[in-house]
Amino acid sequence: MNTEPITDEALYRLMAWLSPGFPVGSYAYSHGLEFAVEDGLVTDEASLCTWIEGVLSLGAGAIDGPLFAAAWRAGGDAALLEIAELADCYRATAEMALESGAQGTAFLNTVAETWISPEFAHHADILRRQDRPIAYAVAVGVAAADAGVPLRAALIAYFHAFAANLTSAAVRLIPLGQVAGQRIIEDLRAPVSAAAHAAMEIPVDEIGSAGALIDWTSIAHETQYTRLFRS
Repeated sequence: MNTEPITDEALYRLMAWLSPGFPVGSYAYSHGLEFAVEDGLVTDEASLCTWIEGVLSLGAGAIDGPLFAAAWRAGGDAALLEIAELADCYRATAEMALESGAQGTAFLNTVAETWISPEFAHHADILRRQDRPIAYAVAVGVAAADAGVPLRAALIAYFHAFAANLTSAAVRLIPLGQVAGQRIIEDLRAPVSAAAHAAMEIPVDEIGSAGALIDWTSIAHETQYTRLFRS
């Protein structure tokens, strides 16, 4: 059991930053799930839970988790910029790149405007100078480090927010009831914990994914005839 303490102040910021109300536009993205529902790959609670667990363990979770941890641990400006560049390269589709970059930029800008932190202001300025989108995982990782949020707590909250957003999208798309959505989030507790553990253990130079079907649904979503979501 991880017993690293988190202060009330750090916990409060973490909850605010990863709440559905924080203005990063997460509600607009389904990470290819919209096409998975359209194509009959995800049709009910069981298949949705399996799908999201796959995303966490084989797809975005396997990529963004270690990148988040690396950004949290970055020991200087050069290291942070290297992680940011690597994160921008690890986007399988145009829509996933949009999803990550748009949310990352919105997160960075909103935190910088609402939290007085010289250290974070410096990191935000460094990230903005690069001529590339700012990956959401990198933006949240560096903010969590500057706020003194323990890495495991930050990863659990990040993956919970990601899983909850996909669940919310599916509640509307399949559709499912709100209670069913909460059952799924409870069932994803162990996969979220496992994704956080893996993120802390996997070195950046060993990052890899095996979510080909997830990537395919994202590609197919780009030309889906009727869409509610941007990805």
